[in-house]
Amino acid sequence: QAQLVESGGGSVRAGGSLRLSCGASANIFSSYWMGWFRQAPGKEREGVAAICRGDSGDITTYADSVKGRFTISKDYAKNTLYLQMNSLKPEDTAMYYCAARRDYMTIAQALVPGDYNSWGQGTQVTVSS
Repeated sequence: QAQLVESGGGSVRAGGSLRLSCGASANIFSSYWMGWFRQAPGKEREGVAAICRGDSGDITTYADSVKGRFTISKDYAKNTLYLQMNSLKPEDTAMYYCAARRDYMTIAQALVPGDYNSWGQGTQVTVSS
């Protein structure tokens, strides 16, 4: 049984919005870090956004390319991770994956794909100009 399942991808015009969802099993959702990553054809997988539950609330970090446009969040009641994507650009076109890491790591590592050990199957996002 898949432990991370993404949904919400689709095709939109530039400037549009999409919200990605990632349903997780309870043990995965309790991971220290969860994140969204993307991979475009012919390119390496890159970190988009990540979130960690801190003592005073969630801690988030974003790739420079999406800051101010994308928002990552967690619904702890639904064991669901979200990525709200606004002002989409053609260069946002990619397969988007959610991932989780159970163990501690620093925020500096949070957007590094190799530091995550649970992955979903991905959902495609296509942005046309």
